[in-house]
Amino acid sequence: MEFINDQLARGEHPKAGVFERAWSWVKALPGNFKNKVTKVAKNTIKLGKDDPRRVIHSLKVAVALTLVSLLYYWRALYDGLGVAGMWAVLTVVVVFEFTVGATLSKGLNRSFATLLAGALGIGANHLASLFGEQGEPIILGVLVFLLAAASTFSRFFPRIKERYDYGVLIFILTFSMVTVSGYRVEGLLQMAYQRLITILIGGGTCIILSIFLCPVWAGEDLHSLIASNIDKIANYLEGIGGGEYFQLPKDGKSTKVTQNNGYKSVLNSKNTEESWANFARWEPGHGRFKFRHPWKQYLKTGALVRQCAYQIETLNSHINSDVQVPQEFLQIIQASCITMSTESGKALKALGTAIKTMKDPKSACQHLENSKNAVEELHIALKAASLEDADILAIIPAATIASILVEIVTCVEKISMSVYELSQLADFKVVEATVSPEIKPQLLHKGSINPILLDDGDYNPHVVIRVDEIDMGSHQEDDKISRQTPKGPKQIEEV
Repeated sequence: MEFINDQLARGEHPKAGVFERAWSWVKALPGNFKNKVTKVAKNTIKLGKDDPRRVIHSLKVAVALTLVSLLYYWRALYDGLGVAGMWAVLTVVVVFEFTVGATLSKGLNRSFATLLAGALGIGANHLASLFGEQGEPIILGVLVFLLAAASTFSRFFPRIKERYDYGVLIFILTFSMVTVSGYRVEGLLQMAYQRLITILIGGGTCIILSIFLCPVWAGEDLHSLIASNIDKIANYLEGIGGGEYFQLPKDGKSTKVTQNNGYKSVLNSKNTEESWANFARWEPGHGRFKFRHPWKQYLKTGALVRQCAYQIETLNSHINSDVQVPQEFLQIIQASCITMSTESGKALKALGTAIKTMKDPKSACQHLENSKNAVEELHIALKAASLEDADILAIIPAATIASILVEIVTCVEKISMSVYELSQLADFKVVEATVSPEIKPQLLHKGSINPILLDDGDYNPHVVIRVDEIDMGSHQEDDKISRQTPKGPKQIEEV
């Protein structure tokens, strides 16, 4: 109250500030609106540039909706199907997905569930009609109750939940609609026929456009994701992992470890991998991926890669700590730890490349062997070192990091075995060695050394060197070296 009185005494109105703020907001409204529109436009352009397939998918859905709308627009089709043509439009909206596998999964589930539920619904109505007008609704209610309860419970089974959950849901919906509406509606068979035909038309349109018009394969995305995840953890180990931490400080200053958090996306990739693997099973053979490709092996490999990523997450938290480690202990474990880190990274790089190119992963064996040898060298170095007078609390951080690196080497070995199994199941190409055979060096002269005996049989140090000259032949057209026959020998006496 005193503040308002002071404002009135100075000739100021208390509502003047409110009006000024409102007017300022109104004046800034066009600029704020423009900035908001610009921001949305930039985000939209960035989203399209990040994955142009999103733009293509949007156009494919638009094309599918336009085509099935002809069931309503074209009079001849409308007379044959009637208002049931709207089910084709609804089918396209709910079935068309980004990948071929997801579209096939939903399309086939919806089609077969509608067919089965429609047939059972018509059969249920016929069965209920045998019990008379009073018994018919009771029988229909009992059948709806039993099938709805059984179908809903089946959705809790993991395999059904994973692959057929959408189909079971459509089955419950269609059976209930056909059974309940059939009690009052005449011409139930014709209605079920029209609905089934329109759903098949909508689902077929989605499947055809998804496969033959710029297809997006879930299997290829899963394949690329696993290889990319392996490369991410390889980059950490090879470039900025334990190697930088174990570098001895220069000029009294500690080495700063470069941050690389690319591996963090691997930690949360489980749901994406399982989803793409499920959709990939529905896809037909295409490109490098045959029918019944071992997609489950990708999930096994992905699980091992995530396990390694969790180890790296623990390693990263210890590396970035501010605890100072005695330089004497670092000198003991430095070489082995750097070798474990870099060689494990190189092995993972080779495995990622093998998956990308679908070639035999033998190139990773040498790097993996080097990392395992480094583990043995670390054990030997620790046994030979005298740590009786060392500060145990001071060396624990570095010892923990060395222990984690040993676990990572073991994890990389498991990943290598999993990738090798994948290469066997998926028939990866075997790269043959292209090393040319060694050419034996050819002698320009061939000879023998014999001692000379005097007439009286005594030995004399004089020797005779017997030399057979050989002329080098020129190369023939087939790159074979032709050798000429040796000429007559020359005797050279050395006195």
